[in-house]
Amino acid sequence: MRAQLGEREGQSMESKVAVITGASSGIGRAIAERFLDDGYRIVVMARTEEALQEIKARAPDKVVVVLGNVTDASDLNRLVDAAVSAYKSVDVVIPNAGAAKVVSFVESDPEAIADQFNLNFVAATETVRKFLPHIAKGGSVIFITTFLTTVGFPGLAIYNSSKAALKSFAQTLAVELAPAGIRVNSLAPGPIATPLWGKAGLPADALEAVAGQINARLMQGAFGEPADIAETALFLASPAAKFIYGQEIVVDGGYTIG
Repeated sequence: MRAQLGEREGQSMESKVAVITGASSGIGRAIAERFLDDGYRIVVMARTEEALQEIKARAPDKVVVVLGNVTDASDLNRLVDAAVSAYKSVDVVIPNAGAAKVVSFVESDPEAIADQFNLNFVAATETVRKFLPHIAKGGSVIFITTFLTTVGFPGLAIYNSSKAALKSFAQTLAVELAPAGIRVNSLAPGPIATPLWGKAGLPADALEAVAGQINARLMQGAFGEPADIAETALFLASPAAKFIYGQEIVVDGGYTIG
């Protein structure tokens, strides 16, 4: 593994490879497009092929599309195989795929808990574990957590807990992988205007009311954009962040300090 890890060290940005899951919309798509614009070659995975093909159309020779579900082990294996077949090794892994579902404590039975943990925690860590033998020395892993690991929000106990577990996991993994020359960090988006917001399971009027309450706490008075998260992800993957290990970078428009 160590011999392989050293193969890509010192290469130019134009030859680096990033893998992004959940890349068909929202934050994942913004990250994929931003890395592509910066010169990366990318491997993208999601369940919606049309959106992935739209990304590929921006630079057909620099995008590998894999259709699949990150909770399916065989799909993750295909993702790794496709990336390795195309590029031999990778430099950045961003297991972005995830979902928030509003579930009251009364309804938080083991099945509901397993459903969100399987997607938000297990699938994210499995994505990295399967790619680990193929991450180049000097590479970076960026987990996507949430600002809600530091504040309470009714109905999101399961979601918040799954992301808090991921945050803790990233801190420990950072220590474990540092000797191999791989940095691990987390990126915690705050209120971001993405399709995920509308899929939380709340009726439209409740979503509007919650959005108003959130906006009142944001320094700019409005939700952030996926591009705000993509820019931070690009920084964390860059040499400019070479001294950052095991941190959770919160990009939340000031919500957690308001």
